[in-house]
Amino acid sequence: MISRSPFEGFGQVIYPLFFATVAFFVFRAGDGPQTLVYASLGAAVMGMWSATSTTAGGAMQRERWHGTLELLVAAPPHFALVLLPVTLAMATVGIYSLTATLLYGHFLFGIDLVVEQPLLFAASVVGTVLSFGALGLVFAVTFVRFRAAWALGNLFEYPVWLIGGFLVPLVLLPEWVRPFSWVLAPTGGSPLNDLAVCLGLGAVYVVVGILATERVLRAARVRAALSMS
Repeated sequence: MISRSPFEGFGQVIYPLFFATVAFFVFRAGDGPQTLVYASLGAAVMGMWSATSTTAGGAMQRERWHGTLELLVAAPPHFALVLLPVTLAMATVGIYSLTATLLYGHFLFGIDLVVEQPLLFAASVVGTVLSFGALGLVFAVTFVRFRAAWALGNLFEYPVWLIGGFLVPLVLLPEWVRPFSWVLAPTGGSPLNDLAVCLGLGAVYVVVGILATERVLRAARVRAALSMS
């Protein structure tokens, strides 16, 4: 249903190019082509996260609107296994953001991205998608108590962009912000170590999401307020 939504489809196609255009013009004022490469990759990850956060924030709310939330909760599979594929699917859409942004930057702005280690680059893309999907699961569960959960997901786009270092180097952020940056899986530097940390944090997100799901469902059963309608 998400793939057939005009709003979702149009947004996922246009947003990455919009992010990239703004980033390129901002960073074009720099003193070297390396800044444009940084902007290109940063805008690509921005699009990947944007595809996940808003959709994840309203995942359970969407099921409530469709009248399927109770049926999914009562089904034999754990409800977290129902939500996780949704957030992973939207994070996978972010691969389009990566491809479109890099091609857009190459053909319109003349940015050449040389991948020195293709295997590590591919592994990093997969790791980023998995960690985004896992973090989206946490968002989907923790935002369910809010009627405007989709708006909260949209709200959290910008803080993650900033403190994750997508467009602003972490060294320019205040010292007290940096610990929050390293709690976010997309933050990284050297490939192997940070890829391992990224995947590890993704696993932590899944565990937190499952525990939060159990807590939310238990509270809903006690209060007989699952649908919140």
